Amino acid sequence: MQRQPLVIANWKMNGSRQLTSQLAQALRADTGLLNDVTVVVCPPAVLLPAWQQEVFYDDVHLGAQDTNENSAGAHTGEHSLPLVSEAGAEYVLVGHSERRQAYGDSDQRVQAKVDSILAFAGQKLKVVLCVGEQEHERDSGDTVKVIERQLATALANVSAGQLAHVVVAYEPVWAIGTGKTASPEQAQDVHAFIRNWLQQQYDAAAETVPLLYGGSVKADNAPALFAESDIDGGLIGGASLEPEAFLAICRAAQARRS
Repeated sequence: MQRQPLVIANWKMNGSRQLTSQLAQALRADTGLLNDVTVVVCPPAVLLPAWQQEVFYDDVHLGAQDTNENSAGAHTGEHSLPLVSEAGAEYVLVGHSERRQAYGDSDQRVQAKVDSILAFAGQKLKVVLCVGEQEHERDSGDTVKVIERQLATALANVSAGQLAHVVVAYEPVWAIGTGKTASPEQAQDVHAFIRNWLQQQYDAAAETVPLLYGGSVKADNAPALFAESDIDGGLIGGASLEPEAFLAICRAAQARRS
């Protein structure tokens, strides 16, 4: 099945209004790219309104890097689904390794966030579920075991009908911000496992789920990664802060259409 390539920029705690304008202009100038590739930008939440203004007439989608599982309340420093949706977000990252490791997002909390996003306002938002193993887990041969546990917990309450609002991003923790990256073959092996697991749970509905690779994706390694059959695009960190590098990655995803 031919799935629309998807590339998501995760700015993490970086960026500025100036970079917002620069990247928006670069995307706008690349005629035809946005027809072939779904491009999502996840800036820090305070920059979502600026992005919304920049791309109001363009087919660039916005996302939030995280959200609280509660709809409102005494949660200082957190952002609710109604707030990020009002600010223009259509996608929400959940379970990023940095959230899991540094901010206490357990498998159970990730599940609560997935459930709340998919229940929000008639499934208005899409969830980007991040899964991945640490280096010691890969070295001990537990990659598949870790990925299966994360998928099974996060998607425990997700129906086949809701799966149309789910994206899965495989991000080997040992390759994030380290300069290391999984080889195309290593990444494809894990993506194929994820696809097969989804098919076992959801049958034909699994075919529509975009599977992204996130782990030091750059302009020079993106073509080989995106050439693999089960890698539908990327979750891009540092390279998304450089407009030309990010566009080169998007063009590599566009090549999947040819």
